[in-house]
Amino acid sequence: MYALGTLFQVGEVSLTTWAGTWPTAAASGAAACSLLYAARLRARADDDGRAGADGTDGVLALRLFGFAALAWCAGAITYGVTGLFSSAAFSLTFGDLFSLAALPLFALGFTKFAPMPQGVRPALRHFTDSYVCAASVFTVVWLVLFQPLYQDLGEGSGFVAFALVYPVADIAVLCLLAPLVFTSPHSTRRAVVLAMGAFAVICGADLISTVTRLTGEPVAGGIEYAVRFLGFTVLAGLPWLIRENAGAVPRRITGRGLYRFAPELAASVALAAAVVAMTVAGLRMSGIAPVLPLVAGSAVVVLLVRMLGMLEESATLARMVNVRERHFHELARHSGDVILILETDGQVFYVSPGTAETFGYRLDDILTEPVTALVHPEDLPAVAAAMAGFKRGADSVHMRVRVRAADGTWRHTTSTASVYERPGEPNRFLLTTRDISAQVELQNQVNHLTFHDGVTGLPNRAYLEERTREVLDRHAEEGRAPVETAAIFLDLDGFTAVNDSAGHTFGDYLLAQVGHRLRATLSPGDTLARWGSDEFAVLVEERPRADNVVDLAERMIRVIGGEPFQVAEREVVVTASVGVAFADPGTGGSELLRNADMAMARAKEEGGGHLEVYAAHMHAQVVSRLELQTELRQALADNAFTLEYQPVVNLETSRVTAVEALVRWRKGDVLVPPEEFIGPAEESGLIVPLGEWILREACQKVAVWRATTGLDIGLSVNVSVKQVLSPRFVTTVAEVLAESGLNADALTMEVDEEILLENPGQAVERLAELRDLGARLAIDDFGMGHASLAHLRRLRADELKIDPSFIRDLGEDGTVTLLTQAIIRLGQDLGMQVTAEGIEHPRQLERLREMGCAFGQGFLVARPMPADRVEALVGGETSATAL
Repeated sequence: MYALGTLFQVGEVSLTTWAGTWPTAAASGAAACSLLYAARLRARADDDGRAGADGTDGVLALRLFGFAALAWCAGAITYGVTGLFSSAAFSLTFGDLFSLAALPLFALGFTKFAPMPQGVRPALRHFTDSYVCAASVFTVVWLVLFQPLYQDLGEGSGFVAFALVYPVADIAVLCLLAPLVFTSPHSTRRAVVLAMGAFAVICGADLISTVTRLTGEPVAGGIEYAVRFLGFTVLAGLPWLIRENAGAVPRRITGRGLYRFAPELAASVALAAAVVAMTVAGLRMSGIAPVLPLVAGSAVVVLLVRMLGMLEESATLARMVNVRERHFHELARHSGDVILILETDGQVFYVSPGTAETFGYRLDDILTEPVTALVHPEDLPAVAAAMAGFKRGADSVHMRVRVRAADGTWRHTTSTASVYERPGEPNRFLLTTRDISAQVELQNQVNHLTFHDGVTGLPNRAYLEERTREVLDRHAEEGRAPVETAAIFLDLDGFTAVNDSAGHTFGDYLLAQVGHRLRATLSPGDTLARWGSDEFAVLVEERPRADNVVDLAERMIRVIGGEPFQVAEREVVVTASVGVAFADPGTGGSELLRNADMAMARAKEEGGGHLEVYAAHMHAQVVSRLELQTELRQALADNAFTLEYQPVVNLETSRVTAVEALVRWRKGDVLVPPEEFIGPAEESGLIVPLGEWILREACQKVAVWRATTGLDIGLSVNVSVKQVLSPRFVTTVAEVLAESGLNADALTMEVDEEILLENPGQAVERLAELRDLGARLAIDDFGMGHASLAHLRRLRADELKIDPSFIRDLGEDGTVTLLTQAIIRLGQDLGMQVTAEGIEHPRQLERLREMGCAFGQGFLVARPMPADRVEALVGGETSATAL
């Protein structure tokens, strides 16, 4: 709207000219207020008030801009008051002094946003280039704009020099500051661009104003007022346009390349334009103004000084290049790495002397052929990819390739290639190569030890897990059915006995032989690994039919148990339990191996030499067992167990002589029988604290009965293998006996024959210590275990308890009857008490009496009962008919 005022007349002048400098004074005053207020706000927000790390100081820059705007405002007000701007006088006025004072203030503020080059030499180069640029720009402006006016005014018009003060000062400041735009920090780039734009507009207004002064007529109706108004308006909005907008993200070229030489480029372009303008002017005009030789001469002097500086810099750089070249050759001579300088086609230009020591070549051998001839063919694509990186602008690339040595072996190397430049010569590549064959070999050994078993040399568990995961993931990616993938787990039966009898060294030797036999049985595509201890695992990858996998598992069983192994100059026969699992769609590697392990565990429960194929219910049983163990642990903490007592009766007198403590789990309103939770308690180790609680509770109860009735009633408590082998077993029994006051000879600890198979030496030692306390020892379920009769001598038991399976068929099966009779006589001959378990029918009771069995228990004699019922029973006679 202000510019449109140039189209409307007020008297003999336009509306804009009539308004004069008052609108521009208001605009510059508003700019001063805006800048100073923004500087105050930023100073409050900035706690430390210090300059930034990049040398910028936004608060001080805004203040200096504000003071410059105040100076322009003072100059405009002075013009408005005196009316000197519209007069024909050409001398400098008081208002001009204010406007000219604004230039250094603005320049200082600008350098706080865009700092000047640091150091004497860069600053001197910047000033000389700026002067050449300013002189060239002034020459162009003079020839294009002021030369015709100078000729019209005549040679005697000395006042022209005063009129040119504004353009000369503006051009000098503009050429001084413009190159700083390209080198300014990115955090202030937006502010720098806006400030330079505002200043360029103000300079344009000064240029138009100078023409107006020389001609005496406003240009385009006083358009300089509108242009100056625009410049002050942009300057006023500068702090608010950059307040919420940081500088743009720096691009890769910023601060490098062309931008780094902004002053030189600006000077060169301006000088070229000046040369063209002067040439054109010289051809068209008969006379040249005196100012041009002065400007051109001073520019030539500055250029000569600049050229001398460049020559000195060039000589310095040449010396630096030569020194660094010597340093490079010295480093290459004494470096253990191979250093090559290559042509772009791979031909060797230079090779360090250390190459002969590293790869055994002579220098002439390497210089005669391209370096790619020494690279392993499989690694050539990696070399091509690295060279392509240079075409994409990479400064350096890294490679790991194999290089052929003079003896024909392939050496592992790591190399770094970078561009090698020398003045006056074509670009080449600097290649630094290091032989890492020893490190690679060491890494391979570490990897082998990490993923292989040291005893058998087979892959270990970690390797098999990783391999299984890779195979199944690959099948999933390829969309192939995983049914052709299976896992086989094999466990040696009775391997612990080999270690105990022959020692761990011979046990390891046996494992190595087992691995050798299994490896000979498998196909090349199968992966055999030692899973741990005496367990082996096989990953079958390419067996399209399930029956082929099962046949392989059966062959593995036969190859292990078919022939004895030679261990410690004797033959050892072992069998194997094998589990097989097949991969279903969606089956993971760990799941497949877990399934095979569960199948093997089931096969081992069936006895040695069995094969079991995984079924889904196995996993459900395992999960259910784990949940049961968790519930047992909580039940033990909640004291949810209770005891029942089954009387042991003298079969001749029908009198109760002892009770056997039986644990029950009270789960809500239901009593869980022991056969449902004793097994999980054994597996989880809870049997130890549970057994201690049973022993303590039963001993206290029986001690009370003995004290109140005066009867010599005994107590039998079952103990497991884990209880006997626990470190504090004997100590715990002694403490319980002392706390309860029960006599040791009233306590009978019942164990089964299997205790001698787990750790016979330690078990016998613990049981001997138990007998030393005075407690009695009974062998439970005699006749059903794997122990031999010789174990009776080792255990030194006080009582034999005949297994209920013998009593069940007593009188109906002749063999069973004879065996029962033999057990009773054996116990009598050895001086042991013989107790028959599981008496349920009168005929069984009568037959046992005929055989001379003195004691018995069972449902016919007395059922398990709570403690209060036992209290009413003890001391009375019990008959089969009554019970």
